[in-house]
Amino acid sequence: MSVRQDRPREAFSVGPERSLDNTPDHDPVGDGLRQAARRMVGIGVFSGVINIMMLSGSVYMMQVYDRVIPSRNLATLFGLTLMVLLAYLIQGYFDALRARMLCRVATIFDAGLQHSIHNALATLPLRGAKPMLMQQPLRDLDQLRGFMSSMGPTAFLDMPWIPIFLIGLFLFHPLIGLTALAGMIAIVAVTLAIERLSRGSVKTATETMAMRQVIADATQRNAEVLRALGMMDRFSQRWQQVNERYLRENLRATDLTSNLGSGAKVLRFVLQSGMLGMGAYLVVSEQASGGVMMASSILMGRALAPVEVALSSWKQLVAARQGIARLRDICRATAKPPAPPIALPRPYRELSVQELSVVAPGTNRPIVSNISFALKAGTGLALLGASASGKTSLSKALVGIWPAQHGVVRLDGAALDQWPNQELGRHIGYLPQDVALFDGTVAENIARFDQDATSDSILKAARIAGVHDLILRLPEGYSTRIGQGGMSLSAGQRQRVGLARAIFGDPFLVVLDEPNANLDADGENALSQAIAMMRKNQSIVVVISHRPSALAALNMAMVLYDGKAIAFGTTQEVFARVAGQKLQAPPAQQAVAGPNPNNNGNNNNSNRPPNNNRPPRRAALAEKV
Repeated sequence: MSVRQDRPREAFSVGPERSLDNTPDHDPVGDGLRQAARRMVGIGVFSGVINIMMLSGSVYMMQVYDRVIPSRNLATLFGLTLMVLLAYLIQGYFDALRARMLCRVATIFDAGLQHSIHNALATLPLRGAKPMLMQQPLRDLDQLRGFMSSMGPTAFLDMPWIPIFLIGLFLFHPLIGLTALAGMIAIVAVTLAIERLSRGSVKTATETMAMRQVIADATQRNAEVLRALGMMDRFSQRWQQVNERYLRENLRATDLTSNLGSGAKVLRFVLQSGMLGMGAYLVVSEQASGGVMMASSILMGRALAPVEVALSSWKQLVAARQGIARLRDICRATAKPPAPPIALPRPYRELSVQELSVVAPGTNRPIVSNISFALKAGTGLALLGASASGKTSLSKALVGIWPAQHGVVRLDGAALDQWPNQELGRHIGYLPQDVALFDGTVAENIARFDQDATSDSILKAARIAGVHDLILRLPEGYSTRIGQGGMSLSAGQRQRVGLARAIFGDPFLVVLDEPNANLDADGENALSQAIAMMRKNQSIVVVISHRPSALAALNMAMVLYDGKAIAFGTTQEVFARVAGQKLQAPPAQQAVAGPNPNNNGNNNNSNRPPNNNRPPRRAALAEKV
């Protein structure tokens, strides 16, 4: 069975404009905005046609007052009416075309950033980002795309035509032009006031909305626990507090923009009425015609239209600007490192860890300190220790999830960061405590959603993991959809499918964190056989487990205590030392080389840590191990 599928046809392609530069100075958001700006030039041409057609109403009004009414010529009226109707149809067509083009420019901008945004969503949790920030890039991108496809950008496309309308008003009469210019300056001043006053409130409203979304996501993920433990009302109170704060900040921002926007609208009405009054004065004083009076009022309304559109969408504009700044910072901080110029071969000799220290993302306190060891191909290592001793943190560093604060992890002498993530993933198998399956079929999950995976490779991984027969008993076999998180499978089934996923592709390094936590006797036997098979295939297997059944197929062991390696060697000698309560703490600087896994424990004692710095409560530790 192959998981090869027809790739969906992309609706939009960014083509050669999409940059693959991953240097730290690369700004994908800025690149996308510049490409969108170039596309906006073409839309600006349509805006020019629309604004020219907008003059037809003023011209029609002036001709009716100055020519048709005095001459009482109905043929002229009929001809002018047909002409203005045609102008309105052309204006409507280009207006709809402009709106469609804006929507497509926004969609292409979104599509061009998807790679960077998804990389940020996958990287932020590994950097210790706050929960409210983890989904912020996607929200900012949605906000920015929504603004770009709305009528907001049309205001800026129409604003270059405002001086042309003002020149036309000056041509009607200098007093009309001066009145329009004074009103325009007043409206611009109100606009700047809106920008200054609304910036903080919009930012606060965005942050509280993110906090509300975090609580909503946590409630959905943990609905069963909340119901079973009677925590619904308590989380409801937390939700209400955050939601009330969001509503309060949003109301404050809306009130501010509404008040100032209403003030600007009143100013516009005053200006238009003042324009009529000025025109009437000029007509009475015989300095202008009635047609000029009406045309100037219409032309003034058209000159103010872009400002009115900008004011009505100012809140969205401020949010989009703040989103651009956040997107730029996040995309730069989470940019992938540049691809190595040389493609490294598949590792096959050894795993070496040199003076490794690991901290949790977002913290500075080392969880694992100064660990050094080496494992040859075909070695199986049992990683032992009491809870919170650093086992899981070390395992995450071994597979490259958490970067090393100090030291390095090497495969065949090459540090992990010398491989691109996708290439490194082919050489590593990993089964975390939380198996983390994905919505899809069993075959897709085992194949790591590789569309080029073959049926033979999937079946091979399933058979080594001992889960082939179990999968065949599912309703649709390998084609069974397991739902988000593997919700349609039991905990044991999820763990065994996750083991097959870790084995898929014959990885060189396989790290299993509590792989038998949910397994029955048959599952544990299958796990032991899988470990033996992987070692026979010259893979290095590292297993974290508190149950001895998973350790029987391993030949090496390491004991961690408080983030330090206090014992390392063959399983026989390490277990003997644990049983005899002879565990010793390592010195500050440790460099332990792994013995040959084929010497059956007959290594010399030079690889043992010196017997000093005895840790406290060693008897209790030995009992836990």
